Amino acid sequence: MRSILGVLYPGEMGSSIGAGLVQAGHRVLWASAGRSDATAKRAIDAGLVDVGTVDRLVAQCDVLFSVCPPHAATEVAMAIRGFHGIFVEANAVSPRTVRDIAKSVGSAGASVVDGGIIGPPTQPSTAGQTRLYVAGPQAPAVARLFDSTPVDVRVVDGELGAASALKMAYAAWSKGTAALLLAIRALARTSAVEPDLLREWDVSLPDLPGRSLQAGRSAATKGWRWIAEMEEIADTFADAGLPDGFHRAAAEIYRRSPRLDQTGAAVLETVIEAVRHPDGADRR
Repeated sequence: MRSILGVLYPGEMGSSIGAGLVQAGHRVLWASAGRSDATAKRAIDAGLVDVGTVDRLVAQCDVLFSVCPPHAATEVAMAIRGFHGIFVEANAVSPRTVRDIAKSVGSAGASVVDGGIIGPPTQPSTAGQTRLYVAGPQAPAVARLFDSTPVDVRVVDGELGAASALKMAYAAWSKGTAALLLAIRALARTSAVEPDLLREWDVSLPDLPGRSLQAGRSAATKGWRWIAEMEEIADTFADAGLPDGFHRAAAEIYRRSPRLDQTGAAVLETVIEAVRHPDGADRR
């Protein structure tokens, strides 16, 4: 059976999910009202059909996928109140946030599926490159939508929030340790031992110079999206009775990071200086 699906909103990750659904033979809609030209281009390239407004999207779809920056997840969910199909909350948010969203949109008639995406924000070129973890009573139905597509959908046993817990645990390492590396480089530079640290890394931890360079690039190009994600991860730790300070600090590192387009080696220098001096003042 082919369903009419919708994506809120086709950013880099959302458009890749949408493209997979189009490949499976589904009609996939999106709403262009208030969206950028870049978003429109991604949607067109992915084969999505524009219906203009969110209200029209809600009225026509059987299943809606929310794929947006985590700080906007609740606002996006509130915009589809009155939707009576399956709402896939596939953002990088805490289990608590998912349950709060499910309580709100569920009371208005939607069936909520908890989702967590792991993989690069590009259209998968090989099977399994992007994994979508889903949980909840309707999770198997959502998984079947992706049959014969490169998107690997895996159903997580457990209550609503289990898929998001997995995503939070994964990103706690992948993005949390990137922030830690930037903080370490900033500390070493402020303490005037950065060259010594880099020489020691070359001997004992030779992958860390390259990883810190990648961390700087990621912070400059995507760090603004990760501030709220780190805060959601911190909430997840706190709700589990675990220390949450690691990722509160990571959120602050990304908050201090500049938003840049360049990806060359010089970007790391800019990010480290911004982490050291968020107000532009030398604090040594």
